[in-house]
Amino acid sequence: MLEILTANRLSDGDVVYRTAAGDWVDTIDDAELIDDTDQLTVAVAAAQADVKASRVLDVAPIAVETAEGHIVPKRLRERIRAFGPTVKSDHRPGAV
Repeated sequence: MLEILTANRLSDGDVVYRTAAGDWVDTIDDAELIDDTDQLTVAVAAAQADVKASRVLDVAPIAVETAEGHIVPKRLRERIRAFGPTVKSDHRPGAV
């Protein structure tokens, strides 16, 4: 099963994803795809160092799949976190 690591950036609360280089980015397609239990264990341990350094919080692995060259979370909750609200923009309060 493919997984990626997600968290929230502590400075602004935004959803972020861990890259293979160990950086945290806001673009899901830049996340490191992990398909091995040992690799996931190493990545989670490394990500916990960023929690201790107050860079991110709530590090969690999430199941994903790839579709047409893009990373797509399997759970609806994570798709909403990655791609935004499910309400059309013209129906949101304050929309023009």
